[in-house]
Amino acid sequence: MNQIAKDVSLALFDRLESEVRSYVRSFPVLFDRGVGTTLTAADGQEYLDFFGGAGALNYGHNNPAFKQALLDYIERDGIVHSLDLATTAKKGFIEAFERYILKPRGLTYKLQFTGPTGANAVEAALKLARQVTGRSNIVSFTGSYHGVSAGSLAATGNKDMRAAAGFPLAHVTSLPYEGYLGESFDTIDYLEKLLADPSSGFDTPAAVILEAVQGEGGINPASVEWLRRLRELTSRHGIVLILDDIQAGVGRTGKFFSFEPSGIVPDIVTLSKSLSAYGTPMALVLIKPDLDVWKPAAHTGTFRGNNLAFVTARAALETYWSDSKFEDEIARKSEILATELASIAADHQGLGLSVRGRGLMYGLVSPKDHSLPARVSKEAFARRLVLETAGSYGEVLKFMPALTIAEADLRRGLSIIRDCVRTVQDSTAASS
Repeated sequence: MNQIAKDVSLALFDRLESEVRSYVRSFPVLFDRGVGTTLTAADGQEYLDFFGGAGALNYGHNNPAFKQALLDYIERDGIVHSLDLATTAKKGFIEAFERYILKPRGLTYKLQFTGPTGANAVEAALKLARQVTGRSNIVSFTGSYHGVSAGSLAATGNKDMRAAAGFPLAHVTSLPYEGYLGESFDTIDYLEKLLADPSSGFDTPAAVILEAVQGEGGINPASVEWLRRLRELTSRHGIVLILDDIQAGVGRTGKFFSFEPSGIVPDIVTLSKSLSAYGTPMALVLIKPDLDVWKPAAHTGTFRGNNLAFVTARAALETYWSDSKFEDEIARKSEILATELASIAADHQGLGLSVRGRGLMYGLVSPKDHSLPARVSKEAFARRLVLETAGSYGEVLKFMPALTIAEADLRRGLSIIRDCVRTVQDSTAASS
């Protein structure tokens, strides 16, 4: 496809699609195919994907380990839509999830299938916590992202997203995440003081919701100690602890659940994004059995029975989570990613770059020049590497390659980033 034809194809989106679209503005190409970590545009150009569908493609594009299972299921006219009816596809997923995820970790959660997005799962979790406790307020944290429907948006920190609601977002109190007020300030001490002081004006909340590693907030990992203190505090005060593992879960931070290294057991866990393993929509809420106080049909959703997602999710569990080999491989690649990013930061000390993250969820942070990550991302895209930015000011270059990425592709992408940082730094110096 020539440049004129490509421009015409994108002009169609400009003319007919809502102004709300976002990613296409950063990556203005007509994409056609995806295999593994390679995206192919309609003009045949190939792009290396370090974006990973914002966390929905942990196993890469069109992973052959699941594709045939999906094709076979469709070919035999397997049930596609089922609301919450029992189907063989759903049964197979539940059995696999219990066998490969719950039992090895000593977890006894009940499974609630909600509407197919992460926001649906968060909405259900917040509603359930309020029912269980009879209280209304929720605590969330600075830098949080939990979705953009009304309830989940109230627990989301981003100012622009909140403003889009068009009405006051109530019944959520935002408190400082770990490190928000500096390394010397323990924000759990602050929460504990609010709960203990009868004159704090702070009512005991129904729940605390958080990400163990914040994604959109700028790749902020909570420490093991902070998570353990939060778990102890919420348990002591009868507060439901909701762990949003929608982006950081399903292996993204090294283990299936991002909270595993801390040893805590949340009361409720929300999952979505890469749970289906294929990019098809699916969401799940894990609930401690004693909290499962739902009445039948008290929370519904027309598309809470996406059987195509059940088929691929089961195949992913059987393929990658039956032993520790996949986790070991993630750990090996994580070391490469962290080491190379630290090297890039060290080679450009004048930029004041730093590195943070876990597993294959890392950020290259630019505290001095908040525009640098966006410029590096743009330069990388010109070299056919796709990756986004994150953080309150866009100050974080966000790395989310597929967990299945080949080492050669991981190193190739990091080499491109190294060159892009140098190019951006040189162009900044030349213009100053």
